[in-house]
Amino acid sequence: MITESDNTAATEVRDIVGNGALQALANRVGMTHFATAQIWGETQITARDQTRLFLHIDGYIARRHRAYAMRLLASVVPSQRWGIGEVAPRGWKLYFKGGWGYGTGLLDHQVALLVRGCTRVSVAVLTMYDGSHTYGKATLRGIFSRLLRGFPRPNRTSRRPPRAIMYPAGE
Repeated sequence: MITESDNTAATEVRDIVGNGALQALANRVGMTHFATAQIWGETQITARDQTRLFLHIDGYIARRHRAYAMRLLASVVPSQRWGIGEVAPRGWKLYFKGGWGYGTGLLDHQVALLVRGCTRVSVAVLTMYDGSHTYGKATLRGIFSRLLRGFPRPNRTSRRPPRAIMYPAGE
């Protein structure tokens, strides 16, 4: 469900924890426009909400599962490593998840956390009415490529406190 999208597995997890638990997490994160739906493609979310979640996603995962969950987000299968998975800047650790579907129109979304040294950057791009999944993937690749062009290269030995940056796009 993480390394390779699987709506059936995601639905099973949602049915176990319940929409209330998802909403409670959204509230804890500070998400302001999150609403669940029966069909994943109809779930309400904004790029800003996604970046808020991913900026500190490891902090919302139980300690005993944290390393495993982050490994999954860093190991998306090659066939689903489009968009940011193709253009992430070298030297940064990439953790990301994408979604696509036909719920309310052709959509392609991606959210990511990039980490290098003490710097964490969260980015999200949400598209809708793409015409085709191929077009949506190309759109994400183009937007992320422009967004991350000239990306800062923090000093690995920096002793500064961690810095966090959010780049929501597509709102």
